[in-house]
Amino acid sequence: MSFYGKSLTNAFLLAVGILWAAVAVWQFYLFVVFRDAQGAFDTQGGGSHLWYAIGAAVLTCVCVCFAIFRRINHPEELHITS
Repeated sequence: MSFYGKSLTNAFLLAVGILWAAVAVWQFYLFVVFRDAQGAFDTQGGGSHLWYAIGAAVLTCVCVCFAIFRRINHPEELHITS
């Protein structure tokens, strides 16, 4: 795989990681502001939002770790032309 292919893959992984981070934040927000039928805050009813937020946060960590650790221990080619 060429340098540009690795760079493009890392950029894709980071973009997907940012997308999952946004989903995690949004789901956690929905968990925090969840209300019951009477309009009172109800954290028990929004439990699925909390699990979605946790899952999205884990996927964020996985994507970012893959993007970061793909760079380690890969020698780069340096071309000296002068």
